[in-house]
Amino acid sequence: MSETEQPQIYLITPPEIELSSFGNQLAAVLDAHPIACVRLDLSTRDEDDVARAADACREITHARDVALVISNHIALVERLGLDGVHLTDAARSVRKARKTLGPDAIVGAWCGQSRHDGLSAGEAGADYISFGPIGPSLLDDGAQVETELLAWWSEVIELPVVAEGALDAERIAEIAAITDFFGIGDEIWRTDDPVAALGSLIAAMG
Repeated sequence: MSETEQPQIYLITPPEIELSSFGNQLAAVLDAHPIACVRLDLSTRDEDDVARAADACREITHARDVALVISNHIALVERLGLDGVHLTDAARSVRKARKTLGPDAIVGAWCGQSRHDGLSAGEAGADYISFGPIGPSLLDDGAQVETELLAWWSEVIELPVVAEGALDAERIAEIAAITDFFGIGDEIWRTDDPVAALGSLIAAMG
């Protein structure tokens, strides 16, 4: 991406949501800030719970002309009227998702810190790949994305990249010129005021 362009926000839901309150939070964030896409990223595997959450989020996102994708549930995308799927197994399911959902659906792939997986996902037909975590996280083995990977990708590869995981204002400022999207989730939802928290992170882009 051009260094004069500001990255877009790719919003990620919490792993567990209370629909009665989260819907209002999501609507407030979408009304306050420009959001490129929302990812429904629930920890539950219960399809009824996922479907209820998807229905609620879809009404909010589509009313604001914002795309809604879901993590991994390829079979639910068309049934629930969603815009695509985010795959967490790097390139392994990309071809299947593309064949199932067709050329117009959004298909993204999480590729951790692997340049090879990112390239493979792109060759398989992904619309974007995501790298992460960007900052240090207590929930993983300590691995995080090297800035040089994002810089190389930005310079050499046209496929859009999402930088996500353990972001803060300082890290966002460091890499704003070399990523297309910032995947923002717990960074704002764990605060008392997600709208203000996201505003602070956007301001850090410069």
